[in-house]
Amino acid sequence: MKQHIAVIGGGVIGLSTAYALIRAGHDVTLIEQNDDVGLGASYANGGQLSYRYVSPLADAGIPRQALGWMLKPGSPVSLHLRADPRQWRWMLSFLSACNRSTNRRNAKSLLQLGLEGQAEMAAWRADGLDGYFWRQAGKLVLYRQNKAFRKAVSAIQDPILEQALSPAECAKIEPAFAHLEPDLAGGIFSPEDEVADSYLFCKALKTSLLSHQKFRFLPGKAALVPETAKRCALMVDGTRFATDLVVLAAGLNARDIAAPLGIQLPLYGLKGYSLTLRPSPETLPSVSVTDYDNRIVYARLGDALRVAAMVDIGAEDRSLNPNRLASLRNLVRQTMPGVIAHNIPDAPWTGLRPATPTGVPMVGHSGCENLLLNVGHGALGFTLAAGSAARIVKMIGQAHGDGAQK
Repeated sequence: MKQHIAVIGGGVIGLSTAYALIRAGHDVTLIEQNDDVGLGASYANGGQLSYRYVSPLADAGIPRQALGWMLKPGSPVSLHLRADPRQWRWMLSFLSACNRSTNRRNAKSLLQLGLEGQAEMAAWRADGLDGYFWRQAGKLVLYRQNKAFRKAVSAIQDPILEQALSPAECAKIEPAFAHLEPDLAGGIFSPEDEVADSYLFCKALKTSLLSHQKFRFLPGKAALVPETAKRCALMVDGTRFATDLVVLAAGLNARDIAAPLGIQLPLYGLKGYSLTLRPSPETLPSVSVTDYDNRIVYARLGDALRVAAMVDIGAEDRSLNPNRLASLRNLVRQTMPGVIAHNIPDAPWTGLRPATPTGVPMVGHSGCENLLLNVGHGALGFTLAAGSAARIVKMIGQAHGDGAQK
């Protein structure tokens, strides 16, 4: 049975959800508080569609490692303690998830969701969706420490799709990082992983959606209020908006939108930074690269290089911290000498990744009969967007006895 479905949120998660619902034949209204789409955490993220490298941040040894990072200037992780109960609840839940068995279970869930998304994205490209610098570039994760490399190798499930490489083999796969060979313990190469520009992907989705008569883009501020004990009502700019079903996909803003219903979403904003450079073409890597020890990702998007890094816990604002940017630029200079120069602008950006403590997003039922959740994708939002959207469509189809996708 086809329905009128309202999707709250115009980032990569909300737009992907709307696109999948339109493909399934539903009428869809996308509600976004900004005048345009993709302006939040989706705007200038790392650009990696990292389907096979989805291990959650919460893992055994991470709390001890993070303490060392926090005492070191320019470290990948910083902590700003606040008198904020949400922060403390999130951190306690995060710490409880920092064990090997929980990490492996959650990584398995994320891997399945990511691979579902890769298949879904291929179907969307077959529809003609393009214009966002998509490439199947492959992904190379570089390890400088033997212990971390051995741990990564032990987690490989398919040696064809995840290849353990020597330092010399890493240099051959991506010559732009060949000078790091003496410092490397090894690398893991996933040849089927991809890259794309998340913001341009959002714009491409919107353009395609607007060509459908069953789609409507509605700028406005969405709110959810209780209607009955089991149902909620949707308000847009203070006016009741009639719809059969609501999908909440508003990133970090979903916390405040869900709160009037008594739903406390365990989301916290992990602040990250990126630089977008346009260096000389010969310096651009072809392969998507993650510098594991520095937690920095590098992805070529057209003629640009996107560099993304840092996790600031407790810095829930979108201001550009000059010290963090200076640290990021310094790490890039050390890793890719010559890429950052005085005459090359680097377009700094920051965003808040809406993360759950476990790293596993909340995709499914909310407790309200007419509200589904699609939130909490953290740093993997772009990677998991299409798979999460497909699951939402499947849930709606199962609830009404159909589920066949057009």
